[in-house]
Amino acid sequence: MNSKELVKKAFKIEEVHRIPWVPFVGCHAGKLLGLTATEYLQSKENIIKGIDKAIKLYRADGIPVVFDLQIEAEAMGCKLNWVDDNPPAVISHPLAEGKELKDISIPDINDGRIKMVMETAAELRRQHPDIALYGLITGPFTLALHLLGTDIFMKLMMEPDYVHELMQFTTKVCQFMADEYIKTGVDVVAIVDPMTSQIDPGSFEEFVQPYANEVFESIRNQSVLSSFFVCGNAKQNIEAMCDCKPDNISIDENIPLDYVRDVSLAKGVSFGGNIQLTVSLLMGTEEECQRDALTCMDIGGKKGFLLAPGCDIPMDTPVKNMQAVAELVHDELRQGELRASEAVQKEVEPLDLTDHWQDDKVVVDVVTLNAKSCAACQYMLKAAEVACEPYGSKVICREYNILTQEGVRMMATLGVRNLPTLVIEGNKEFISHIPPINEIQAKIEEYMNKKGVR
Repeated sequence: MNSKELVKKAFKIEEVHRIPWVPFVGCHAGKLLGLTATEYLQSKENIIKGIDKAIKLYRADGIPVVFDLQIEAEAMGCKLNWVDDNPPAVISHPLAEGKELKDISIPDINDGRIKMVMETAAELRRQHPDIALYGLITGPFTLALHLLGTDIFMKLMMEPDYVHELMQFTTKVCQFMADEYIKTGVDVVAIVDPMTSQIDPGSFEEFVQPYANEVFESIRNQSVLSSFFVCGNAKQNIEAMCDCKPDNISIDENIPLDYVRDVSLAKGVSFGGNIQLTVSLLMGTEEECQRDALTCMDIGGKKGFLLAPGCDIPMDTPVKNMQAVAELVHDELRQGELRASEAVQKEVEPLDLTDHWQDDKVVVDVVTLNAKSCAACQYMLKAAEVACEPYGSKVICREYNILTQEGVRMMATLGVRNLPTLVIEGNKEFISHIPPINEIQAKIEEYMNKKGVR
């Protein structure tokens, strides 16, 4: 199964063999090329090169074409402030500066950077047919705020009819952008509406839900998957977001992932998130990033969950941190090691091995993730069993897999840190390395001689 099919399966809440990984790489891809955010986000060639590099470095299953929530606003006349290390910021709001809504047109393909972005999406589709491409569009409420500014929060109460008129307009813009992305062949159209975290559920249900519903229905009618992104503490609106009927919702670390899991799955919506952007990915160590990601994976599970950062990753995020997460996603052994070491750190009660050792026998313990599902563990256990066979009852060989509580406790008791590990008489002899049978037998015979076993 390729990466795109894995993502689609998770979106459809089907069991997956591996949790899909969708790094939300935006202008960070410019950093990979040694470019500023401005140089990166204004060039089709640079975006293509940057996303290509990010896909390969981070072994992505899915990735956004561009993560820039100012594209539509720029195309409609909002002024942007361009900087070196972040996407641009909207610094003018036409509707707060004298323009009327009738004076603003829905953009067309030739306005602003829209054509460049769509050509970029089409080329990335051609180059990466097996990766799930996300086309990100600015959500209708956030786009309304770009056009009107913070006056919108007062008008929600004082001039609700005006806000509805504005939302109807921005919804048409969203539909236009979604249609253009769909023409390029993207797999997911995502409405990114971070400002919805700033309003109460009543306002969301009145001013956002009917319009988001309309966009998601339009996407669904074109047989394309959809996602609803939100940043910030939007816990109060998660149920309403699901009721907009996207295929997926994606959240950041401000919202407990278990809460989102329970709400979204109950409503038949998949979910994604929510590795910490700064504490882990930007400032943490590789192991801290892996532990954070593993926590998300263990909460999310293998049905309806996609692992992702909480939002567009900071431009200066260390490459090694993102690669550490990618390694974890693709390495069940590493996942098992981290779970076990976490258990060790939590002072798991060690096993009483008083009766484990035998005066007239050599004891071989193989600590695994699970030999039934892990190929490396399977081969390590098989090698140990074959090596022990000629010695009959003089050698005891057992597996301890850390999917069981006993296995976790044995791992802690023996001080094992890597899987699989072959332990003889309490000594870690072969760590994450499956040796030839004769090497195992040579070690066994050393212990037999020491103990006088004949």
